[in-house]
Amino acid sequence: MTSQPSADGVFTTSRLFPFAPAQVFAAFSNPDQLARWWGPKDFSNTFELFEFKPQGRWKFVMHGPDGKNYPNECMFLDASPQRIIIRHASPPNFTLTITLSEAAGQTRLDWRQALDDPRAAASMAHIIVPANEQNLDRLHAVLQAAAK
Repeated sequence: MTSQPSADGVFTTSRLFPFAPAQVFAAFSNPDQLARWWGPKDFSNTFELFEFKPQGRWKFVMHGPDGKNYPNECMFLDASPQRIIIRHASPPNFTLTITLSEAAGQTRLDWRQALDDPRAAASMAHIIVPANEQNLDRLHAVLQAAAK
């Protein structure tokens, strides 16, 4: 479960997925797969630009269930099979580090979301904590559907 933010504005969570690391990595590196699960429950995405490589840009719009659109701009700082680092350049500014490691044929995913402003982290915790868990729930569902 996603933690409440630390004093310096960091949220963390871990999840064990019953899929090989290559499958989990593909769900991040393949824009068609990523668009299906990225974001909280009932959100959808339209990707404008997706350069999955170090220093690659990622521009997309998240479409909320309330009909609102949320533009996002990011940069991939790392895009390796073991570690993906995303710098979210639009507010709220944060760095997301995702670490993938093999665990007895499964994948351990560690998620570390560090907001630039600890006060913003504290004020948004009621949104970020459930949203991060929903995001990983959606990832699991996409991986499970692909495995069938």
